[in-house]
Amino acid sequence: MSSPCRIAGLFAALALAASASAQTYPAKPVKIITSGAGNVGDIVARRLASSLHERWGVPVVVENRPGVGNTIATTAVARAAPDGYTLGLNDRTALAFAPSLWKNLSYDPSKDLAPISLVATTPLILVGQAAAAADNLPQFMESLRKPVAAHFFSSGPSTGNHMANELLKQVAHVNIENVHYNGSPPAVTGFLAGETKGGFMLVPLILPHVKSGRVKAYAITSAKRFAGAPDIPSVAEFGMAELESDYWLAMVAPAGTPSAIAGKVNRDVVDVMKIAAMRDFLLAQGAEPAYGSAAELAGFIASETARWKKVIKAGGIRVE
Repeated sequence: MSSPCRIAGLFAALALAASASAQTYPAKPVKIITSGAGNVGDIVARRLASSLHERWGVPVVVENRPGVGNTIATTAVARAAPDGYTLGLNDRTALAFAPSLWKNLSYDPSKDLAPISLVATTPLILVGQAAAAADNLPQFMESLRKPVAAHFFSSGPSTGNHMANELLKQVAHVNIENVHYNGSPPAVTGFLAGETKGGFMLVPLILPHVKSGRVKAYAITSAKRFAGAPDIPSVAEFGMAELESDYWLAMVAPAGTPSAIAGKVNRDVVDVMKIAAMRDFLLAQGAEPAYGSAAELAGFIASETARWKKVIKAGGIRVE
């Protein structure tokens, strides 16, 4: 047999083995690594794991690796064996912010991870104090164009609402100053106590206070209104689509995971996210299902990374 024939035979054998592996996958427990227990990523991961367990007939367990903007969890996924038995549910901080924030990041999302599918998105709500004179987004923007900077809360340096604050400064040319808290709950508590004038916060954490009338909601940071809060207009409705800054979660696997296995995981995750009960569950958590192909996710992550790199650079934001 000639050398080209041997090579062709080898590729055929490898393809057949990969196909057979996908047909028997999963044959043992599957692990989904995500960040801290109790946050939106953990809640979504556990519901998704339960649904995949029902579909696959093997245990699907969630392992929490909290810390450092979800980069610890993402590093664990990137370093795992590429056999489909370790998956990651990671967020935009780890997949889109981190390459521009951390000088010595231990993974490259574009090289060390295999995209599977988007899973969920949740917008932020731009809020102001209940006693504020501004009744809509344009009026609120105008109130921020003053010589003295308005204090905006942040859950901490490099967090999603910190980035949204920086985006607002750069797009709307307003005068705001970040007040960093140690996490989202303290940021909300400080805001309710009048320590800050406004800011961006994830739907689940701030919507109850909007509904109670304790704060004013000016806009949702999405292209369209959020089904769980349909009375709040989107930033796009005010002609400010540049302020879109949805928080998102995506399923990834270690780079090198066989395409047949990655394809099966994608199909099953997409099918699960299309179930009405899953949508209802996510809406109750302040999120909405999102899904698509691996190629679409790869393009989305690349686009988000490039977009936020500009914001991070312009804002001089760095995490050592």
